[in-house]
Amino acid sequence: MCCDAAYWNEPRLRCTVCAMPLAHRRGSAGRARYRCEACTDAPPAFDATLALADYRAPLDLLARGLKFRARLALGEEFARRLALAAHDMCEEHDMPEIVVPVPLSRERLIERGYNHAWQIARPLARRLGTPADATLVRRILHTAPQSKLDRETRRRNVGRAFALARPLAGLHVGVVDDVMTSGATLDALAHTLKAAGARRVTNFVALRTPKD
Repeated sequence: MCCDAAYWNEPRLRCTVCAMPLAHRRGSAGRARYRCEACTDAPPAFDATLALADYRAPLDLLARGLKFRARLALGEEFARRLALAAHDMCEEHDMPEIVVPVPLSRERLIERGYNHAWQIARPLARRLGTPADATLVRRILHTAPQSKLDRETRRRNVGRAFALARPLAGLHVGVVDDVMTSGATLDALAHTLKAAGARRVTNFVALRTPKD
């Protein structure tokens, strides 16, 4: 419990759209009021984001362990915590009707041997009682790693990176990733999903960088 209180900072107030930490603490007003200035001025294509905690020590080591060291059991732990948080968030909105991971390009999937986002998405969907599909979205461009690029280059990098296997008429789609930084990848994917008919797109991310 002490570790949870020190590191898994769920009570921190976040923008309901992009999960960026906000300066003031949660008050008695409804959760839907809270939106950062960026999402108010220029809303992204996705509708909501649920993040467990900030991308900071020591939790960043967990994310890197899953992503680069094949510590796949960490995906189950992230999924367990996301599922618990999702039940609170989805009191205001329905649960996703399908869950998808942010896909890797063919080249990166061969290099790494697994998709770390799928290691979270599959157990999360099981806990939510929702179908999961790792083949619905394909990454059709092999782009440079987003962590090495500035904000604007990230957006250009993934602008046309995704394609869908079938239409999504009226579905609420849950998109899963390990870390959200600028949101460029998730925004580009949400654009693709909405263009295919998705009604709503909710991001489920383990960790969120405290600033872009």
